[in-house]
Amino acid sequence: MNPHLVLRVVSKLLIPIIVIFGFYVHFHGDYSPGGGFQAGVIIASAVILYALIFGMGAAREAVPAWFVRAGSAVGVLIYGGTGFVTWLLGGNFLSYDMLDPESTHHAGQHLGIILVELGVLTTVFSVMVVIFYTFASRAPDIPEEEW
Repeated sequence: MNPHLVLRVVSKLLIPIIVIFGFYVHFHGDYSPGGGFQAGVIIASAVILYALIFGMGAAREAVPAWFVRAGSAVGVLIYGGTGFVTWLLGGNFLSYDMLDPESTHHAGQHLGIILVELGVLTTVFSVMVVIFYTFASRAPDIPEEEW
């Protein structure tokens, strides 16, 4: 019998809830405390919990290293790309109203904030997981029966 059965079952129940909460924090970040940075850390903590419970091999299979390395670059591109698009549309860098200039309700502001925060979420999530993978790869392999 596996001595960590309870941890495995509880973590399988908690990890989806942690990810959903992370997206909740992201999408409500423009109206309440939270945003991309906090959401990225929360979602990364779900991957780190998965790695701690099921092992680095399983975590790297679920969230490959190439994915998080690419995510760190894509997040910066989303953030910078949003500002670049507003600049191309004739506004200042990150002048969100340029994304929907005909809107009387500042819909461009809402869209711009969501896009920028999505870029921050992607970058923070990816960098946190890359840092964890890097540190974990330096740890000696411990047989499962010893932990």
